[in-house]
Amino acid sequence: MKTRDMAASGVMAALVCVATYFFIVPIPATQGYFNVGDAMIMVAALTFGPIVGAIAGGIGASLADVLLGYSYFAPFTLVIKGIEGALVGLILTRIRSKSMLKIPLAWMVGGLEMVSGYFLVEYFIFAYGAQAFVEVPANFVQMLVAGVVGIPVSLSLKRVLKI
Repeated sequence: MKTRDMAASGVMAALVCVATYFFIVPIPATQGYFNVGDAMIMVAALTFGPIVGAIAGGIGASLADVLLGYSYFAPFTLVIKGIEGALVGLILTRIRSKSMLKIPLAWMVGGLEMVSGYFLVEYFIFAYGAQAFVEVPANFVQMLVAGVVGIPVSLSLKRVLKI
């Protein structure tokens, strides 16, 4: 791992944690919450690639879970958000096309993994049953915010950093 990637992982994990921590809307039916931290996961993965995306997403979001009192979600968040960041970064770096369509494709695949990951955990592991469906619309909005905010911020950051 390059020094730049190590530094970016730490900074982006902190930004994911802060973005998650400072704007939450609790969802009582699942004991989960809506947040905007996924926007920073998109920025991390789209700007720096899959390793930084995975580290920032997994560590930053799970740390926010612990700090907010949702520690029972932290291990699942570590995996779900880590995979989200890795997928976004992998799709962006593996598709050799110069087409700008790979960016929304990466966002969509990563976002859908997050939505389905939390649904599966809530339905099968926490056994919430039908209540697990309650959080799905909020997670789709979370995914939408991640793309609307994360994509333009990443494009601007890449231009400034000349990445």
